[in-house]
Amino acid sequence: MAIAALKTQHRNLVQTMFDEGMLDNQFNQLQDLQDSSNPNFVDEVITLFCNDAERIITELTRHLSYQNVDFSKLDSYVHQLKGSSSSIGAHRLKLACVNLRQASDGWNKEECVEAFYSIRREYCHLRTKFQVMMQIQRRIVSLENNQQ
Repeated sequence: MAIAALKTQHRNLVQTMFDEGMLDNQFNQLQDLQDSSNPNFVDEVITLFCNDAERIITELTRHLSYQNVDFSKLDSYVHQLKGSSSSIGAHRLKLACVNLRQASDGWNKEECVEAFYSIRREYCHLRTKFQVMMQIQRRIVSLENNQQ
């Protein structure tokens, strides 16, 4: 596939993610930091984000499995995920984190579990889209490097 077609595919995927509310303008700012001297910048940031998000989601799962939930620890983890989601522009995931923080503030385990399921769904959907985006970007970088 030609580089131009891959770039169009990449641009369309990102636009779809914006249209679906998955991403906000912070993601554009992240993309603006990528240039020819660091063509893998967004890929690296997304990879770090996903690794961190998966670690936090594992901790949230563990804490919500306890009969007596430590809501302060739960809040601390969801605060971390909300912050990293916000910094990468993961809008819907950030909103799902806000819902869990509100449920945690109310010390309501059932609402926390329900909000957590929403976080997990949003993260899985986002990760899948990010994986496709990174595959396309890697192909673009590879083809551009082969042309040089």
